[in-house]
Amino acid sequence: MNIAILIPCYNEELTISKVITDFRRELPEAKIYVYDNNSKDKTIEIAKLHDVTIVKESRQGKGNVVRSMFLDIDADYYIMVDGDDTYPAEFVHALLKPLVNREADMVIGDRLSNGTYSEENKRLLHGFGNNLVKRIINTLYKSKISDIMTGYRAFNKFFVKSFPVMSPGFEIETELSIHSLDKRFLIKEVPIEYRDRPPGSVSKLNTLSDGFKVVKTIFTLFKDYKPLIFFNMWALIFLVFGLVVGVPVVIEFFYTNYVTKVPSAVLAVGFILLSIMSLSCGLILDTVVSNSRKQYELQLHQIKRYIGSHESHEI
Repeated sequence: MNIAILIPCYNEELTISKVITDFRRELPEAKIYVYDNNSKDKTIEIAKLHDVTIVKESRQGKGNVVRSMFLDIDADYYIMVDGDDTYPAEFVHALLKPLVNREADMVIGDRLSNGTYSEENKRLLHGFGNNLVKRIINTLYKSKISDIMTGYRAFNKFFVKSFPVMSPGFEIETELSIHSLDKRFLIKEVPIEYRDRPPGSVSKLNTLSDGFKVVKTIFTLFKDYKPLIFFNMWALIFLVFGLVVGVPVVIEFFYTNYVTKVPSAVLAVGFILLSIMSLSCGLILDTVVSNSRKQYELQLHQIKRYIGSHESHEI
């Protein structure tokens, strides 16, 4: 098996050596790639001491790094792990097994189910944000994923070469989860242990700003992937506002044959028109998305055939 270990890094001089050493111990046959995202410390110098492939990604953001990794690297299986030594390397075999057995296209390293994340990570808003995102996505897609935002994942070649990376930053984990659910890829979760960063190592994740970006990503992908539900929600909201404002006007006209609340009547008509426009947009865009899904499915067949023919040629 051709296995690639993908390690995105930004200022991880305290931990990168241990991460490389641990994964080399567990998978000595794998090729390790360290993608440096403009580190200002000695991350690159330390990584060079190990026999790994080092690539510099100048576009800031984890999503940009993952995009380059998926475009550049050709392998049978991919393990993506952060360079901060929070994800134990010994769980890599459990992540690989469902891929090798063809039980999954993406395997998620679940930090939350066994409670180790809440024990190790004492940043209250991080846990709240994880649970909020999990509930929103599971509600929208009627799924039961336990850890939406984990940075420890495994993929097969089919998933990697068919995944269009759009997010530039830490929203990439959310995008990976939503994309796999929407496009019906096989997903499996494997419980893993989580350990907090060692003393002196600082998280690059800003709870508020990056949390806002994650919620914005969910909002955007919800609009893109499920436009009928998205715009129907707005249509219902505008309809309720229109009725609240307009019903008194209709009642007045019914009893007096006059409309004295002209501003309310105009506002009510505006809300009803917005409701109709939202419903129309939802119906039109739902057709567009349906056709796009069909096109994507055809492209998946082409990618599958290409990967199969390439593997046959190598054999």
